[in-house]
Amino acid sequence: MKITMAHGSGGNATRKLIKELFQKYLSNAYLDKMEDASSLPPTEYPLALTTDSFVITPLEFPGGDIGKLAICGTVNDLWMIGAQPVYLTAGFILEEGLDLYLLEKIISSLSLAAKEAGVMIVAGDTKVIQGNGGMYINTTGLGYQKHYDLLSNNPIKAGDSIIVSGNLGDHHACIMSQRMGIENNIKSDCANLGSIVKQLLECKIAVRSMRDITRGGLGTVLNEIAEASSVAIEIEESSIPINPEVKALCEILGLDPLYMANEGKFLCIIPQEDEEKALSIFKSNPIGENATVIGKVISSNYNLVTLKTRLGGKRIVDILYGEGLPRIC
Repeated sequence: MKITMAHGSGGNATRKLIKELFQKYLSNAYLDKMEDASSLPPTEYPLALTTDSFVITPLEFPGGDIGKLAICGTVNDLWMIGAQPVYLTAGFILEEGLDLYLLEKIISSLSLAAKEAGVMIVAGDTKVIQGNGGMYINTTGLGYQKHYDLLSNNPIKAGDSIIVSGNLGDHHACIMSQRMGIENNIKSDCANLGSIVKQLLECKIAVRSMRDITRGGLGTVLNEIAEASSVAIEIEESSIPINPEVKALCEILGLDPLYMANEGKFLCIIPQEDEEKALSIFKSNPIGENATVIGKVISSNYNLVTLKTRLGGKRIVDILYGEGLPRIC
């Protein structure tokens, strides 16, 4: 059975779709009221809010799908400022012709990812448009900043270390391979980063900054940090972790891992004296086992990112120009 325009009419077909599919997997005390908005309890902590949209093709890929991606992408944005995700909203835009079996698989995956992340979907919306059987998801995430003081009063300084949580480019390489019909064993790194971030904060690591390395890749994220904090950053090419199979694909297709998207990796800037303790936390977690110190903050008062090459030379790392890979998340 396929999605039809009737499923977006607001009538019987819409009610049946919501009751038999969405409510089946996303049922909770807030959502089951079926009201126009949810009334949430007060909190003793400052609130953090984020929003994101997910337009990836294909909808399913090795290591995940658009449903898992929507949850992980949203909660990771909250974790990057030390906020523990609690509530999400989810808006679904379905194209006419979408297979209901595939839709149910994706909603089931989204539900499982939400449970694993400890978040509740408290409001949602569904629309149907003409198209070719695709779908898009828009989310809003709300979290509690339990460690607000630790992160808000901790500026980046010269000498700080930069840690990347694992191999770069897995998600980008996976999606590219799927679209081009290239057979390999590359899987998306789509993952919830909360377990590592929570442990870093609970162990009182003096985290200066955290950023998830999504669209634009590591090079773009480092430039954004350098500009926002007026610091110069130097990274070591030989220290950047890359899966050998992803590296081989990059060489074939002319891709640069510095600008490839990820969906389960982040960088963390910490004082040099916390390096060993922080790395032990990363490496004790399966999604951080390949974590590496890739460079340093080398000075203040001007923003610049440079790469020390394997041959000992240096080059400037700029932000991504032009189109990377459309619909990567």
